[in-house]
Amino acid sequence: MNLSIIVPVYNVEKYIRASIESIYRQGLDEDTFEVIIVNDGTKDRSMEVISDIISQHKNITVINQKNLSLSVARNNGIAAAQGEYILMPDSDDLLIENSLSPLLEKALELKADLVVADFLEMTDEEIERGTWNVEHGTLKEKTGFELFMEDLNPRQCYVWRTLFRRAFIQDNNITFVPGIRYQDVPFTHECYLKAKKCLRVNSLLNIYRRGHESATFSFNLRKAKDLCIAIGSTWKLKALEGLTTEVRTKLNDNLFASFSLLIYWMLHNIKNEKERDEIFAFLHSQVPDMKFTNGMKQKVTTFLFNASPTFYFSLRQLLK
Repeated sequence: MNLSIIVPVYNVEKYIRASIESIYRQGLDEDTFEVIIVNDGTKDRSMEVISDIISQHKNITVINQKNLSLSVARNNGIAAAQGEYILMPDSDDLLIENSLSPLLEKALELKADLVVADFLEMTDEEIERGTWNVEHGTLKEKTGFELFMEDLNPRQCYVWRTLFRRAFIQDNNITFVPGIRYQDVPFTHECYLKAKKCLRVNSLLNIYRRGHESATFSFNLRKAKDLCIAIGSTWKLKALEGLTTEVRTKLNDNLFASFSLLIYWMLHNIKNEKERDEIFAFLHSQVPDMKFTNGMKQKVTTFLFNASPTFYFSLRQLLK
């Protein structure tokens, strides 16, 4: 089997049908791929609204679990997968029609560990009225380090834009950190840093729905701790052997970007001083040796934060 498409489902009844339908508009023979739908204990009608699609296609498998998180759903989907390659689209996004087949063909031909494609960001309204063309653009073979240096944006660690060779994930024991949000961050960094042969394709694969999630976004104590865990898990990658000086510098900068995002969201959402202190203590438990060294800004931030997180945070409040 060439491909396993893993779709975690949790409270997405408005979008899940369009998402699953987009998988079957790829011009792929159903005997060559499987769809693994992981019902992560959804509390709405998500599974009901796609029940007819499930019954119509013999290559769909449903895994039911209690609500354990997106990361656990993906891990369970990967464990059940049989395809040579794995794709993990989000259940509220879309695959662009006929975009997947040429990427999969190249992946199978070259046995790439990762194939990273482009995507569009669109609102619900833009998707409803929009049209787009899939132009199969340039393809460049890269090492994992080259992909990491040239293409990884630490704030866009989207796993759904990438085809992963299943054996590569298994052989390197790469999994999502169970039970947390922001699990894409350490997972993507680890994949890029361990991959040997990669393909960067300037072709559109996904439509990422933006806007609908921002209306309900809130940053709280639990999410802050999840981000701390993601930072800590990514920090551990600094111990990997064979990292070049340039790669270590970029990894440091990416970690500083995640740390800065944590502070930014805390400044705007965490008003309780005891909760802020709890977050700082938890971050220290995840990264006891936190030290950013690239440039004066990072060095000053490190000194102030390690000396007194409360003072550093108060200073940032004055400057925001």
